[in-house]
Amino acid sequence: MKMVQDIIIKPIITEASMDKIADKKYTFKVASDATKPEIAKAVEELFGVKVANVNTISMKKKPKRLGVHFGYTSEWKKAIVTLKPDSKTIEFFDGLN
Repeated sequence: MKMVQDIIIKPIITEASMDKIADKKYTFKVASDATKPEIAKAVEELFGVKVANVNTISMKKKPKRLGVHFGYTSEWKKAIVTLKPDSKTIEFFDGLN
């Protein structure tokens, strides 16, 4: 059994993700093998909120180059978690706005 800290790796803090906070949508980097119900349960346990919906996106590797060296970025999974309207907000993101 996975622990919630193994499923939710870190929050994604970008300009686009910060704009979605007003709609109670939060973005996280999650484990590649995590399912939507596992992600929803992990967010509810970690932050004490009620999850309405989870959308996941598999971010593919991209070619990158630094001088003559060539490589790829790593593949990872992103989850956009929508909270229920009657749920409280996630306190971690409140200080960032």
